[in-house]
Amino acid sequence: MKILFLGDVMGRAGRAAITTHLPRLRADWKLDFVVVNGENATSGMGLSGDHVKVLLDAGADVITLGDHAFDQKDMLQFIAQEPRVLRPLNFSKAAPGAGARVFTAAGGRKVLVAQALGQVFMKRPFDDPFSALDAVLKQYPMGGQVQASLVDIHCEATSEKMAIGHYCDGRASIVVGTHTHVPTADAMILPGGTAYQTDTGMCGDYNSVIGMEKTEPLRRFITGMPKARFTPAMDEATLAGLYVETDDRTGKATRVEMVRQGGRLTPAGPA
Repeated sequence: MKILFLGDVMGRAGRAAITTHLPRLRADWKLDFVVVNGENATSGMGLSGDHVKVLLDAGADVITLGDHAFDQKDMLQFIAQEPRVLRPLNFSKAAPGAGARVFTAAGGRKVLVAQALGQVFMKRPFDDPFSALDAVLKQYPMGGQVQASLVDIHCEATSEKMAIGHYCDGRASIVVGTHTHVPTADAMILPGGTAYQTDTGMCGDYNSVIGMEKTEPLRRFITGMPKARFTPAMDEATLAGLYVETDDRTGKATRVEMVRQGGRLTPAGPA
């Protein structure tokens, strides 16, 4: 199976990168399944129902969220009506929606998608992501009920993301990190057959401070004093993500490539 995961969509520029590049990539690379992290797609803070439709219409099969899952208040109702949007497994027991689901890809193949939040350096104390993911992966083993599985681990610390990758190795087809908006250069297949990258980066304008227009973040770093709200940077965005091919029989990854399309990062992706 040919699977594409795209990192945190950041504001209007990030949405434009998705709508510009994803339909072409879906056709050119003959993609079977696409997952997009959309938690910053609306003004850099959360995701609205209207922008869910934009991402789905561009070619996303599933949209994952993150710690900003419900910053846009309409998502509290919208997520209960749209099963293709996932919030983190360990966000809150009272949160609407689901943190993992099985979806149908091209050819009737089944794909598990799950997301969890990390605990290290996060602003809120979330439940244990390891036990949350363990229960889901035991319920849907690769080569059994699903032909592939993808875990989006949304957290700050690279060490925690790596630990999740090794914890899920051999039990998930793909473990990919999101949240920090900076792509890491460590795409690999782990010993047990899991494709892994610590952070896919963002779909956003890289002439910025992690997707935000530079003036206000710089002011706060230099003076320690806020003056204005953060606003997403608006120049041409780079679409960043991870391309993975998997074996339908075992669910294990057979190929992994970092993806860069448009904007300021060096273009990359499967030949």
